[in-house]
Amino acid sequence: MELFWHRRDLRIDDNVGLAAAADRDAVAPVFVFDPDVLDHASDVRVRRLLDGLAALRGAYRDRGSDLLVAHGDPAAVLPELADELDAERVVWNRDYSGLARERDAGVRQALHDAAVRREAHHDAVLHTPDSIRTNAGDPYSVYTYYWRKWTDRDTDPPAPTPTEADLVDADGIRTAEKSGLDGVDLDVAVGDLPTPADLGFSEPDADVGPAGTAAARERLDAFLSSGVFTYDDERDYPARKGTSRISTFMKYGEIGIREAYEATETALADAEDRSEANTGDDGDDTDDGDATDHGDATDHGDATDHVEAFQQQLAWREFYTQVLYHNPSVVTDNYKEYEEGIDWRDDPEEIGAWKRGETGYPIVDAGMRQLREEAFMHNRVRMIVASFLTKDLLADWRHGYEHFRERLADHDTANDNGGWQWAASTGTDAQPYFRIFNPMTQGERYDPDAEYIKRYVPELREVDADLIHEWHELSPTQRANAAPEYPAPIVDHSERREDALAMYKRARGEDPEE
Repeated sequence: MELFWHRRDLRIDDNVGLAAAADRDAVAPVFVFDPDVLDHASDVRVRRLLDGLAALRGAYRDRGSDLLVAHGDPAAVLPELADELDAERVVWNRDYSGLARERDAGVRQALHDAAVRREAHHDAVLHTPDSIRTNAGDPYSVYTYYWRKWTDRDTDPPAPTPTEADLVDADGIRTAEKSGLDGVDLDVAVGDLPTPADLGFSEPDADVGPAGTAAARERLDAFLSSGVFTYDDERDYPARKGTSRISTFMKYGEIGIREAYEATETALADAEDRSEANTGDDGDDTDDGDATDHGDATDHGDATDHVEAFQQQLAWREFYTQVLYHNPSVVTDNYKEYEEGIDWRDDPEEIGAWKRGETGYPIVDAGMRQLREEAFMHNRVRMIVASFLTKDLLADWRHGYEHFRERLADHDTANDNGGWQWAASTGTDAQPYFRIFNPMTQGERYDPDAEYIKRYVPELREVDADLIHEWHELSPTQRANAAPEYPAPIVDHSERREDALAMYKRARGEDPEE
């Protein structure tokens, strides 16, 4: 028997470590609720994790097996469980954050001390974090150059799916449970998932969306059959369904990256056929949560360019993974340091208004309320609200990162940290400090009819779009007549833009008056 330890890979298909274990012997799968990991969790992500585990458990049961569920320090649980089950080896897929690497090092040592074989595989990304480097051998800090090498690399096909015969059957799993509990202080059960309350969390108010491989495939297939062929034209408009919204499935590993990439390659071939036939088919739109979009290196024209633009989102995900892998301190520290340091304003009342979606800037407030309601935010709006926090409110990006970590179902340490540091002009490939989004211009450009704004800001639903986009210019009387319950802007964007420029110049050791 082999014991496979699930973590951020809640799937049976295209799972490199699981396939390797199944190739040798029957596999008993286990998930361990690790207190150290739960210390960094949130109500939203715990709920979404449990939904993903329920889908994974169902997939195993459909194959005549089941899922072992354990609680405790994996370095203590896994060696004892392997001993009680007489498992020859414990197998898992690597994660790349500093916390995960420390945990895995402890597990490897504990298994070594217990004379249990152990084996870890690269699974979460197409190209490992240390495999794409500059010609000088350094990790990349500029995405454009990373992308060029990323797209030229060969990729592995999806890993084979274990058959029913490759898995320990349900009766064997139940026997394993009894064995694992016999005389050993292990909290192990078959298929029994805790509630959020059991883990010390509350049920979130947000709708965290569907979970599992079937739902992931359904969403990706729908997008790649149509919406991807207009992706670069549609993705920045939050009221449209122009993106794939697979980010949460990717975060929990409910669809394998090789399977997803192979599907985009199929779409690319389809796009080439469309372009050659010059059909002019615009396709439909499907919803998405991209990794991160800070612009790309492709001039988008025909359908193939749109598919490649979507593939770049997969590359952004891996770019930030390798940034975190080589620089684990970026979770709390600026990647790019300023000579004098940044003197953030950090006004708690302003930050609180931002979190509540009560800034008086409609596109910002719509995004923050979408986050609260759906545990998700459209990617263009993520950039807008991040720029507003750091450049209009002059608040440290860490406030935004922590709030997103608390609220997003698709929170990914590498990707979210990279996005926030990009917005704050402190990260790799960061936008210049003098590039400051105008929230009113952004709203008018990307939500011209205020459809997105009205969806999430009910106070403005009866207000004409032109008035919404002019909200910062209206008099108090005009605002009171149009939407008395919606606040006036809490700051003046033009004034704060100048304050931000001065703040960054001082941080650079420059005279802000020059």
